[in-house]
Amino acid sequence: MFRKMRRSDRLMAEIDTAVLLDNVQYGVLSTVGKDSNPYGVPISFVYMNNAIYLHCATEGEKLDNIITNNRVCFTVVDAVEVLPAAFSTKYKSAVVFGEAAVVENPEEKRSALIGFIKKYSPEFYEAGLQYIDNAFEKTKVLKIVVRNMTGKARS
Repeated sequence: MFRKMRRSDRLMAEIDTAVLLDNVQYGVLSTVGKDSNPYGVPISFVYMNNAIYLHCATEGEKLDNIITNNRVCFTVVDAVEVLPAAFSTKYKSAVVFGEAAVVENPEEKRSALIGFIKKYSPEFYEAGLQYIDNAFEKTKVLKIVVRNMTGKARS
């Protein structure tokens, strides 16, 4: 189903790919709409329990596309350094394929939102909990169940 990476010499170990997903700040979610048009959007995320969690408003193109076709691709790139003289670039990247769905379980939703606070605003944890309580009903959380994940690096 998934192609084998052509440059297997740059394949990252699964644990290193997970560490990359734990630490990188943003990724790009790619979906396909009912009109078959692709849609890629940069977005913040949390990687927990072998899943990627995203948050969004209660309506929008991401949600519409996922309702139409829940198969998604999520990519991240980090540690980029252009090597002009070598006509190349150092980098670490990950490509994740999976199925996305709205998180309906309130405990899982809250846990994911707390993950965002811990990742992006740890110094404002208590205020973040209050923010979650205030915005809980106005926020959707999406979960991408990872079906295939590859990491690639050039150092």
